[in-house]
Amino acid sequence: MAQIDDIAAETGFSGVVRVDRAGEVEFEKAYGLANRAYGVPNTVGTRFGIASGGKGFTALAILSLIDEGKLALATTAREILGDDLPLIAADVTVEHLLTHTSGIGDYLDEEGDWDANDHVIGAVHELTTTEAFLPLLDGIPTKFPAGERFGYCNGGFVVLALLAERVSGRGYHDLVRERVLQPAGMTRTDFLRSDEFPGDAAVGYLEGSDRTNVFHLPVVPNGDGGIHTTAGDMTKFWQALFAGPHAEVATRPRHHVPEESLRYGLGFWLHETTDTVILAGYDAGASFKSTHDPHTGTTVTVLSNTAPGAWPIARALT
Repeated sequence: MAQIDDIAAETGFSGVVRVDRAGEVEFEKAYGLANRAYGVPNTVGTRFGIASGGKGFTALAILSLIDEGKLALATTAREILGDDLPLIAADVTVEHLLTHTSGIGDYLDEEGDWDANDHVIGAVHELTTTEAFLPLLDGIPTKFPAGERFGYCNGGFVVLALLAERVSGRGYHDLVRERVLQPAGMTRTDFLRSDEFPGDAAVGYLEGSDRTNVFHLPVVPNGDGGIHTTAGDMTKFWQALFAGPHAEVATRPRHHVPEESLRYGLGFWLHETTDTVILAGYDAGASFKSTHDPHTGTTVTVLSNTAPGAWPIARALT
């Protein structure tokens, strides 16, 4: 696709683009550097952080616990949290959290005047477990009553990870590995520590700088996103989702989000008028979009290790 090469050259794109159609790889190519300091190029097998794209994995872990009767969409967060996070209203349910309609205060409020490069989390090295997020989530006032409207909420998906751990007795990261990644054969996807990246992971870079995003994100990703994956593993993910038991409930439209010209299901964005399902993420040193049309079997995945990198190519392809 010469068009993609042209856009990549014009924008200085760093990342991987892959298009699958009807079970065949139509296009797959890597651009730019995974590590600028050492001149390591990206390859089609490089692993990239996908920011909020990981919310879909959290949603599927929750749905698996609902299948087992350990949770329900109507379960309130308060039933499980006990005295923790007292500002979360008593009527906030799992469904509210999954659909961004909980109204709870957010530690990273994207509805405000927010820029990925400006956001820095204090003591990122301490955020290695879900429970470690409690001080970060605590003390933030409610924004609106549960169910009143859609309001994108990162903290709500960390709360979901916390609920999942408490009802299952398993750590969030292991739940996702066992219930989402392993069944899909996603052997190249995992929660990588930012202070010990393997050689096949792309370092995330701040826009207009050679500084990395190591101080901007939790050292270990959690329920609201940040997992690392490859373009090939995302193809496996979509195939497994639509061959499995949760596609219909997860991708059923629950809310129209006119400001994004999209709809939302349970952890998944949906095209405004078609059945195409979308996972997307944007953060300091990361941008990602992967779409899947279940009717044609077309998957388009764009991964980048810069915040603006994925969008020009993703717009051209979807």
